Amino acid sequence: MKKPKLEKPQLARRPLWVSLVKWGVIAAVTAAALGCATIALVFWMYGRDPRLPNINRLEDYHPKQVTTILDANDRRIGELFNERRTFVPYSKIPPIVVDAFIAAEDNRFWTHGGIDYVGMARAFVANLRAGHAREGASTITQQVVKNLLLTPERSFRRKIQEIILARRLEKALTKEEIMTIYLNQIYLGRGRYGIQEAARFYFGKDVSQLDVGEAAVLASLPKEPEKLGSALVSMRTSTKITPVMLYAKDRQKYVISQLVEMGKLTPIDGQKWKDAKIQIIQKPFPELGSSPEWIDLVRKELVATKGEDAIDKGGTIRTTMQPDLQELAQHALQAGLRVVDKHHGIGHPIRSVKPEKVENELTKLAKKRGSAEPNGKDVYEALVTSVHDDDQELEVDLGKWPATIKLGGEDDARYNPDGKKPSERFKIGDVVNVIVPGASVKKAADDDDDDAKPAKIAHGTRRVAFAPGAQGAIVIMDVKTRKVRALVGGYSSKIAGFDRATMAKRQPGSSFKPIVYAAAYERAETAKCHANDPTQKLVCATPATIVNDAPEVFDLWRPKNFETGEYLGPVRLREALAKSINTVSIRVTYDLKPETVVAMAHRLGIKSDLPNEMSLALGAGEVTPLEIINAYATLADGGVYEKPKFIDAYDGVATPSDKGDQVVAPEVAYVITDTMRSVVTEGTGAAIGEKIKAPIAGKTGTSNDARDTWFIGATPDVVIGVWIGYDDNRPMPGEQGAKVAAPVFLDIAQKMNLPNKPFVRPPHVVDATIDRQSGLLAPDGAPKNTTLSEVFIEGTQPTDVAPKPGEVTEGSSVTGEYGD
Repeated sequence: MKKPKLEKPQLARRPLWVSLVKWGVIAAVTAAALGCATIALVFWMYGRDPRLPNINRLEDYHPKQVTTILDANDRRIGELFNERRTFVPYSKIPPIVVDAFIAAEDNRFWTHGGIDYVGMARAFVANLRAGHAREGASTITQQVVKNLLLTPERSFRRKIQEIILARRLEKALTKEEIMTIYLNQIYLGRGRYGIQEAARFYFGKDVSQLDVGEAAVLASLPKEPEKLGSALVSMRTSTKITPVMLYAKDRQKYVISQLVEMGKLTPIDGQKWKDAKIQIIQKPFPELGSSPEWIDLVRKELVATKGEDAIDKGGTIRTTMQPDLQELAQHALQAGLRVVDKHHGIGHPIRSVKPEKVENELTKLAKKRGSAEPNGKDVYEALVTSVHDDDQELEVDLGKWPATIKLGGEDDARYNPDGKKPSERFKIGDVVNVIVPGASVKKAADDDDDDAKPAKIAHGTRRVAFAPGAQGAIVIMDVKTRKVRALVGGYSSKIAGFDRATMAKRQPGSSFKPIVYAAAYERAETAKCHANDPTQKLVCATPATIVNDAPEVFDLWRPKNFETGEYLGPVRLREALAKSINTVSIRVTYDLKPETVVAMAHRLGIKSDLPNEMSLALGAGEVTPLEIINAYATLADGGVYEKPKFIDAYDGVATPSDKGDQVVAPEVAYVITDTMRSVVTEGTGAAIGEKIKAPIAGKTGTSNDARDTWFIGATPDVVIGVWIGYDDNRPMPGEQGAKVAAPVFLDIAQKMNLPNKPFVRPPHVVDATIDRQSGLLAPDGAPKNTTLSEVFIEGTQPTDVAPKPGEVTEGSSVTGEYGD
């Protein structure tokens, strides 16, 4: 019997929604996997970028730092920087400072791995609710990456690389090392980077000395550094509370509240610091910028010795500048220049015109000025037509060309040190010297009638200024060490300005003559000859050698003496230098040859090119004040040359001392130095010798038309040099080094209280009593007024004896060589 077929049971069909869920899960898993793979691929690709910077050790961190420039008393006088930052290690940072920045910027810093995912989620929600970017979620590690390792561009790629680098940084460095970089790298407003410079700038103290309130202020700055930094600076002087000041205080309170919440402060202490006033220091470095010449000098020397990159390496440079002497020199120069201003009517009336002659004077001025518009180069006379005390102005007229002079500014303070009102300084009818700054000259209204134009110019349309006054330079230098103790390059110097002490090339005039005489004495020392015949040529020149002061023509050049044009006849070289007799210096140079003098100048320290011409005898070459002053120091130091020194120590390590080069024999240096003393005791610098008892070897100097005036004086310890002249090389009629530069020297020397210390006499220098007229040995029994004691390089002193008074011999008579 056949069994019946059994049918398979029908399976229940799966609901559609189950399938959808199934495939949805598969799709989601697949998408997630693809997303993760994509993200991993993106991170892998961006992470392999070879351009990504790499910091594996804290030692790899080399930030730009500020190089601090100090005076000899370790006070900050200047800074060299591309970024004002001073690195401070973690061990020197107080815990409260670290806590304050964590409280303000990243309170999960110690626990996250470089990325604060909780913070990112919180910020995302907060920004979503606000509808705009309200909160950020960058950790301190990410901020380090942004500030140090990446560019500030905003892109998806940069954000991914920021996360990658933050993670790497957390693995490579400790949290303390990351915090060290952060606190030194962060910008804290007003051009200050890092907590050390910010602490000094805002509070005048090192970071190690910050209290809780100050730490909270600094920690509040990264959010809006410029806005909050400016608010803090305004607290120095402003008595009015502004909204931005209140905002700065609110930010500080926020940081303090966070510190309390983190358990770093008790609520009571927190409230105390919230209630305390923010105290911003008035002037963190009072001397900063006081001596701009020194900043430029240090920059040049630092770059020359260590390269341009040395500026960013930081550290401290202690200069040789002695602040009391620097201030003394600056004030002495300013006082001396104001005297010159009065002599030449700079910033003062040069004459006055009576009211009834005003129109005639304007006509004369117009004729003198000519038809052309005034230029910015020439000096013009202008007549004062009105004086305004209310707006500090003078109305003047250059001759049918009205203009105004603005008074009361920084430049005008030079001419008005007592702060007088315009009406106390000027009156209508006064005539003043002015210049027309090209940029400030405005043309008259468009009008075809040239004669009508001046009348149509409103008060104040044209601006003119007083003609610039003379300028000057002073250098004070230690003789033995060549450390420059003071250097002033002008009336009021500016950073990167024109430093006349080191940059101005000026004619030394008669201040160059000691170099001529030194070359002559050296030749005599080399020849080892006796100065028995004073009428011979100058092979055996000594201070006692007789040279005729008489007119003579040298290659069609007929020089004359500076002051009177008179001639004294036969004079000893000592007397000739003391009285700065031109003809004698020329005769000596002619006999030596100019190239011999040039060689001596270069050995002593003058590096500038000098002309191999006879005019060199009168100082016709050009030198900087620093180099000729150093040449005097070489002579005062027994003939030892050294370079001037401006830097005393780098980071507390003293710069090595140079031994110096013996460029002139000690006995030659001593004899010329002793000869120069007569300039001060009986010559053109006698006014100084009357008031200074210390032995000074010095020389006045005046170039042609008094375009340059000098006085340089040296003691065994210090040399002081002064130059005064116009920048544009204008003459100073009637002036001389003895009248202009010497009083400035005297002002400084008196206040320095120079010790009465003699120059050290080296071996091979002898004394001899000589006859004043002949320069030979004085005869026995000669009257005292006919003799004097003279110094000689051993072997050059005379051996012949002069005849007794009234006795004439063949050897003692003056021959025709000395005739007119």
